[in-house]
Amino acid sequence: MEGLEVTVLIGLTILVGTLLAPRVRLALPLVLVIIGLLLGFVPQLREIQLPPETVLLLFLPVMLFWESLTTSLRSIRRDFRYILPMSTVLVVASAFAVAGVGLLFGMPWETALILGAAVAPPDATAVAALGRLLPRRMFMKLKAESLTNDGTALVLYAIAVSLALGGNITPLSVTMSVLTSYVGGIAAGVVIAALGYLLLRRTSSTIVINVTLLLIPFSAFLVAEIVHASGVLAVVVAGLIVAYVSPRVTTASSRRQADAAWPFGVFLLNGALFVLIGLEVQFVAHEISAAAIGRLVLITLGVWMTLLVVRYLFQVMNILFQRRTVPRPSPGARARSMAVSTVAGMRGAVSLAIALSVPAASATEGEIAGRDEIVFVTAGVILLSLLVQGPLLPAIVRWARFPVDHRDDEEYELAERTISGAALAALDDLATEHGVGQEIRDKVRAEGYQMLEFSNARALAREQAIVDAEAQALDVLLDEPDPLGSGGNTMSEAAGDGGPRDDGSDAAQTVLRLPDATRIGADGENPDGEVRTLQMLATSVDVDVMQRSPLLRHEEHTRLKLALIDRKREVLLGLRREGTVDDLVVRRISARLDLEQVRLQGIEEYD
Repeated sequence: MEGLEVTVLIGLTILVGTLLAPRVRLALPLVLVIIGLLLGFVPQLREIQLPPETVLLLFLPVMLFWESLTTSLRSIRRDFRYILPMSTVLVVASAFAVAGVGLLFGMPWETALILGAAVAPPDATAVAALGRLLPRRMFMKLKAESLTNDGTALVLYAIAVSLALGGNITPLSVTMSVLTSYVGGIAAGVVIAALGYLLLRRTSSTIVINVTLLLIPFSAFLVAEIVHASGVLAVVVAGLIVAYVSPRVTTASSRRQADAAWPFGVFLLNGALFVLIGLEVQFVAHEISAAAIGRLVLITLGVWMTLLVVRYLFQVMNILFQRRTVPRPSPGARARSMAVSTVAGMRGAVSLAIALSVPAASATEGEIAGRDEIVFVTAGVILLSLLVQGPLLPAIVRWARFPVDHRDDEEYELAERTISGAALAALDDLATEHGVGQEIRDKVRAEGYQMLEFSNARALAREQAIVDAEAQALDVLLDEPDPLGSGGNTMSEAAGDGGPRDDGSDAAQTVLRLPDATRIGADGENPDGEVRTLQMLATSVDVDVMQRSPLLRHEEHTRLKLALIDRKREVLLGLRREGTVDDLVVRRISARLDLEQVRLQGIEEYD
């Protein structure tokens, strides 16, 4: 088929799958794989191939870069002792275990090791698409693991292919390959991210900023490939660095454009990959002779079960190297958590791309034995992980009975109240600096207090909802109602207790305890204490419109609001730097501040 026809077909398939998935109550990736399998029964469609270089050089950098941008650095630092062995040692252990299964079924050693390298790493895109049901910390650990384990698998794959083609492999050469892959990949990512930082800090054009961000993953991958290092690791390192420095070197307009364009582009690439996986499975199945199908199906089942068992056992052994937590989870809770992590480790397009990269023929060494078997088993393992583990994951999560984690909500509310309080504390200084009159100060101060009171009320409402839910669960357990239940008027009561007064009473006061990074006084410091009292001043109703035009007041209001947004963003980044607030919470609040800033400044026009 022609390229345009294939593009339209895949686009229509993604559209149909997107409309169908909510109706059949299945995750979209599962629906797209099934549709791809059904399309594969048409001979002309089955001929649509998935070039491995397209995945490794076009799809993978974009998807890994976006996943890196939306990964929590704090989670990586906190769980690094878990992530490192899972993304390196586990990949090697899984590859050799799969190779052992291949040997039992008569595969040559080199072919079995190539198969092991292909199916060993869980896929970042599959995890991101199907792992949203997991608790936040487990999801971030699995996501960070899957972002980096591809580099280990590709190094192992290169060694296995060299062995299959008769290369001379020594312990020294293996060590040098691993060091070059990891050190070179990290260095390439750091260098490209640094060059991108230098360019971004010198421009404020939305188009220039976003074109630079688009080039960073491809440039990092290219530089890493030139030095024979891990392109995957280079893209991930560059993405993590850019995610950290982005708020300081990009503009609100460019971030809003990027936040709209990148998720949509990654969604289309992910959808196309899952459709093409279904087509590729059909193609491989029709290429294998009927006599060999039964044996390869048994190998596929054996490899899939081996991957699950090895992952679970490795987590059991990995507990010995983890930091002790207080309180320590019970053995049953730990076992359930490891079972969920095992089921969540699904394979995806990267495994298929590695399998398809196996040389079909060589002018000097000839064809690698068993290439069709490698592709068939890899495709079968991907299919089993998506169509069995994917639907099974929600049931396993429910069975695990994870406690509800409100940490993100608590950090979000803490950050909102902290930045609002810090902005109000600095309002007079900023108004003086920007030449803003008293009328506008009072107006902005009133808006700030309304926002702060709303944040307080929302926090109180959430806490009361938790208490009510626990009381309701206890009532059900005891089979009798709670006569002291507070009912459903929490939000209105909380908002009424601390909201602005318009009945002529004294000015409202809010006491806010600010973290060290946000105790800001008139001279930039808070010299005298832990508690700051924020007092709302009465707003003036006698405005002399003859002396101050609406245009002037609007300009002053805009200047002051933008200055307050800058102060909020500064305090927010300080909270992130101290580790008080998670990166993803900072990203959520930054998106809201960016929207407010774009509304004040207007949308940038493009030539």
